[in-house]
Amino acid sequence: MRNTKVAIIGGGFAGLHTARLLHAAEIEFLLIEARATLGGRIETVNETGQPDADGFDLGPSWIWPRMQPAIAALVAELDLLTFAQNSDGDVVFERMSRESAKRYPGLNQEPEALRFIGGSASLVRALAQGLPEAALWCGAQVTAMRLNETGVELSLRFADGRIELIQASQVIAALPPRILEATVQFEPAQEKGTIELWRQTPTWMAPHAKFFAIYDRPFWREAGFSGTAQSMVGPLTEIHDATTYSGKAALFGFVGMGAEQRAAIGAVALKEASIRQFTRIFGPQAAHPRATLYKDWAADPLTATSADWFSAGHPNGPGGGWIASPWKERLVLAGSETSRGEAGYLAGAVQASSQAARDVISKLVVEQS
Repeated sequence: MRNTKVAIIGGGFAGLHTARLLHAAEIEFLLIEARATLGGRIETVNETGQPDADGFDLGPSWIWPRMQPAIAALVAELDLLTFAQNSDGDVVFERMSRESAKRYPGLNQEPEALRFIGGSASLVRALAQGLPEAALWCGAQVTAMRLNETGVELSLRFADGRIELIQASQVIAALPPRILEATVQFEPAQEKGTIELWRQTPTWMAPHAKFFAIYDRPFWREAGFSGTAQSMVGPLTEIHDATTYSGKAALFGFVGMGAEQRAAIGAVALKEASIRQFTRIFGPQAAHPRATLYKDWAADPLTATSADWFSAGHPNGPGGGWIASPWKERLVLAGSETSRGEAGYLAGAVQASSQAARDVISKLVVEQS
C-alpha cells in the first residue's frame, strides 16, 4: 500500500493548481487522474483531433481578467500569453428559418474576453511542468474511499484492471460533485443531504457540444464579419471566430439542442447541418472546410452523468458546505463547480482549489501539532 499525506482526485486544472500549492508548501501529495492524460475538460487539439500546443479548444476557451483577478494573477505568475477574442467586424442574428440572417455592426466587448496563445492547454502544461512526475498518476480511477483511524484508504483501478490501495491523511476531490457521487463508493456512506447536493449540482460543459470548421484562411474577416453570430434557427445557437493566434483559421459554435436529441440525430448529420449554417451566414466559402472537429461532452463518462443530459443550469454552491461529518475532517472538494464566486469557470477552479489547499494545509498543521 502506498502512503501519502494528501491524495488529489482529478488531474484537471483544479487538481493541478491544488498540487502546485501543496508542492510550494512542501507537502507530499499524489495526484490521481482517471484519463490517460492530464487536463480534464481542458482539451486543445489540432485539426486531426490530436493534442497540440497550437490548436483549438474543445473545452473552455476564454478568461475575463478584469472580472476575474484570481486567474489573472495566476496567468501572470505562470508567464502565460493571451490574446483578445476577435470582435472586429459585423455580427449576425438569425431569428427564424424563413427570414434571411440579419447583419449588424459589431460592438467592442466589455469586459474583454481573452484566449491563450497555445490554447487553454497551456495552463495545464505550465502547472504540470513544476510538479514531481512521480506524483502524477494518469490512467487510474478512484473507485472507493474508506475512513479509518489514520485517514482515508482509497481504492484505485488502473486501465489494465489492476487494483491498488492508497492511504492518505487528507483527500482533495478536484472533480465535479456529480462525477464524485457517481463514480466513488464511500464507507461510511455520505449523508443523504450531501448525496442530493452533489447530484443536483450541474457540471459545467457537461450538457454541451462544440463544432469546429477549419479553413485555409479567415475569409469571413475579409468580408467584414467578426465571426460572431447568434441563432434561433440552429443547429448552432452561438458562433464565434476560433482562429488561433498563429493564424489557423476556424469557426466554432455550440450545438443548441439537448444531448438526447444530438445522440438521435448523430454526429455526421449535425456536422453537415452546421456547415450549411456557416454557409448561409458567412457565404459559400464556408461550405468547404479543410477539416472539422466535434466534441459532445455529454458523451464523456468522466465529465457527464445521465443527469447532465437534461440539466443545463449553472452550478451554484450551497451556503452550508459540501461535506458533512464524519467525512468533513478528511475530505475537501476543489472542483470549479464548488467555487463560491466563479462556479464552472476556469477562474472558479482557481478559487476552489486555492481554498481547498488552504483548508488541507491548516488541517495538517493541526494534525502535526
